[in-house]
Amino acid sequence: MIAIIDYGAGNLRSVCNALDEVGAAYRVLAGPALVSEANKIILPGVGHFGQMMRALDRRGFRSPLMDRIRAGVPFLGICLGLQALFESSEEAPDERGLGVFPGRVRRFRERRVPQMGWNSLEAVRASRLLEGLPPRPYVYFANSFYAGECEATSAVANYGVRYTAILERENIAAVQFHPEKSGPCGLRLIRNFVHAG
Repeated sequence: MIAIIDYGAGNLRSVCNALDEVGAAYRVLAGPALVSEANKIILPGVGHFGQMMRALDRRGFRSPLMDRIRAGVPFLGICLGLQALFESSEEAPDERGLGVFPGRVRRFRERRVPQMGWNSLEAVRASRLLEGLPPRPYVYFANSFYAGECEATSAVANYGVRYTAILERENIAAVQFHPEKSGPCGLRLIRNFVHAG
């Protein structure tokens, strides 16, 4: 079962539609009880970093989610779901992220925010998520904050500054853009996650 984490916000309907399109079985979980049964997990996200982290804590998701990530269960974070993997964000400096990766998510200062629309990806190393996609595919972004490049960065985008567009490390994957709104390229990426090992 693919578990979609429902923390009370996020772009759930579009994510579900994309999973339906690629023929994936999934369940939307509003509480942590069945997280332990998931063989893959998707954490979608739109909105505010602080609100998301507080909602995950209030609904009891943090510990079971981290347990499954540590156990090697494949995980895909989308947009704010990528940012949640870091220790903190300038959007809510006092809120604690999941801390899977060190560092703080930053606000764009070089361009007007939010970045809203299509932007291209540049692979910086081999990427399971990008298999079968054309070079420099265009995908849909809606973000005012970004994670800098790190050891797990597999693709970058540029919006006045180069930043992480895709993270991949072992069982963990995350994308700053919205694959569920990115047409055929986004569906291929979701299919790659769904059908990977």
